[in-house]
Amino acid sequence: MSLDHSLVGVPGEPRERSWTSTDALLYALGVGAGLGDPLRELEFTTENSEGIEQKVLPTYGVVIAQIPPARSIGDFDRAQLVLAEQYVELHQPLPVCGTVFTSSTVTGMYDKGSGALVEFESVAVDPATGEPLITTRSGMFIRGQGGFGGDRGTSTPWAPPDRDPDHTVVECTRPEQALLYRLSGDRNPLHADPRFAARGGFSRPILHGPCTFGFTGRVLLHELCGSDPARFVAMSGRFTAPVVPGESLVVSIWRGDDGAAVFRTAKRDGTVVIDRGRMSYRVPSESPASS
Repeated sequence: MSLDHSLVGVPGEPRERSWTSTDALLYALGVGAGLGDPLRELEFTTENSEGIEQKVLPTYGVVIAQIPPARSIGDFDRAQLVLAEQYVELHQPLPVCGTVFTSSTVTGMYDKGSGALVEFESVAVDPATGEPLITTRSGMFIRGQGGFGGDRGTSTPWAPPDRDPDHTVVECTRPEQALLYRLSGDRNPLHADPRFAARGGFSRPILHGPCTFGFTGRVLLHELCGSDPARFVAMSGRFTAPVVPGESLVVSIWRGDDGAAVFRTAKRDGTVVIDRGRMSYRVPSESPASS
């Protein structure tokens, strides 16, 4: 059981990915839009409300740009794999429906001792113009695959300001949240199958990391971007603890300068589930072309 290190740096062939208005609506529901107040986010959850134009949550870009590498990254038990970090950047707002060509590259395999961190980058482009729409980067931690003597990788310093957050928002997930989110394409049984979850060391299926990321992204969109997806530029974070569907999420945000912010997502008991969060967004005087 080992990783295929020959994949590092080798771009995969572009693959076509299409989505519909319904796909975007389903994703929004999967990351909590309308939860608690079904009239609160109609621009993301409906397509035919009078006087409201449908929009797409920016973090849906993670789903659109997600494709597997051209070859398997190695022979290992998939129950030992968890999402460790996620980054998404939107080069323009996501259309309600569309098609992209996405290419993915394994950018690194790092030896963390108890496991390996495998990093990917995906770029989704408009097939008609070749212009980029989405860039994502993700890191997968695979337990039991470390100890191969490789580079440990680097880490960028991060710390929240020494003051209270500018925004603190509580979001409640539903007990069936993972069953709803998986309909957007991530059918990993870790999030639905109790026996598979037990193989990974979990007492029950856990919430998808990208779902927690999407819940957090909704909060950032509303608090920092005035709910306008055109102002959302990029978001990143590191996953540090699992979330069980039904648990509440507390998102703390510290505003910085020039459209920058840092954030952290935790459970009500203080357990941090997304750490080292960074967000960049357009302030109202900016236009997409100027950033």
